[in-house]
Amino acid sequence: MQTTKRDYYEVLGIARDADGRAIKSAYRRLAVRDHPDRNPEDAEAEARFKEAAEAYAVLSDPAKRARYDRLGHGGLGGQPVGFDPETFSDFADILGDFFGFGFGDLFGRAPRRGPSPGADLRYRLSLTLEEAAFGVDEDLEIPRLETCEACHGLGTRKGQQPAPCGACAGRGRVRVTQGFFTVARTCPQCGGEGVLITDPCESCRGQGRVPQRRTVRVSIPPGVDTGTRLRRSGEGEHGRRGGPPGDLYIDVQVEPHESFERHGADVLGRLVLSFPEAVLGTTIEVQTLHGGESLEIPPGTQHGASFRLRRKGIPRLDRRGQGDHVVTVQVAVPHPRDLDDERVRMLAAWAESEGKDVRAPRNVLERVRDLFG
Repeated sequence: MQTTKRDYYEVLGIARDADGRAIKSAYRRLAVRDHPDRNPEDAEAEARFKEAAEAYAVLSDPAKRARYDRLGHGGLGGQPVGFDPETFSDFADILGDFFGFGFGDLFGRAPRRGPSPGADLRYRLSLTLEEAAFGVDEDLEIPRLETCEACHGLGTRKGQQPAPCGACAGRGRVRVTQGFFTVARTCPQCGGEGVLITDPCESCRGQGRVPQRRTVRVSIPPGVDTGTRLRRSGEGEHGRRGGPPGDLYIDVQVEPHESFERHGADVLGRLVLSFPEAVLGTTIEVQTLHGGESLEIPPGTQHGASFRLRRKGIPRLDRRGQGDHVVTVQVAVPHPRDLDDERVRMLAAWAESEGKDVRAPRNVLERVRDLFG
């Protein structure tokens, strides 16, 4: 008796114009639901799983899908589609994460064993604003794993060669039956190395690497800021079995300054002026990251006014010029208690000349002292 195949779109429960993401999502749902490992001894679930896999193998392949849309099942040449490894090479996220194996394991395409690269390291470096602005050379003490000098990274005593693993015959992988799949997995005996350390090195205890603390000198360029990341190639942990070392990444954190704030390449500062200086104008020395700078204050300068000292800020990290030092004026209003009698009378006379009400039952100075003690 001949069985009629169901429409592949019907199998996955999707529209005929579904895109690749919808096709993958539909298959994920069915595969997780009907996988034989979740439905042991359920022949119907296994049949549905295989049917969904066949539908996905066709509809996820643009060429096969185009033939199927034109000619139906007959357009596939009457051959069983099956579970094609090439079709599923990009599909590790559908079943691999859920069932605990990768599709590289499933189809025997896992990376070959051998030297492995060392891990990258990160170091958080705190700098003052001056150090960030002008650059600095820093000696960083870095803890890392380095190749064992006693065994040259082999992990064996006196540099002897490791013995082949008997569990995987030196291949680093063993085959395990999982549902109706035969899965090639990392050998649990040797961890995928293909060899066993039977006579371990005393220095590294068979690991091939030992912990060390190294001083790495780094040059911090002018203009770095919080969030800047610098890279020192090859200063990370050493690789296993002669693998290349990782890199060292330095994350910069610039500490707050007691007098200045930073805005990109500009430095922001405050300048406190007395009332006469703001009214009459003056020449004053302003402190910047580059030292003292003379600044002309014009008469009638208002509270909150800003002055810009060109190229007295921070060099830009891309070397495209330098920022400015921006000074914001703050006019200081003296407290009456800090004024002598003559200055209080002068201010009172000034106010009265402008028609301001400063009348008091006694003289002005006594009134101020009554109010402010």
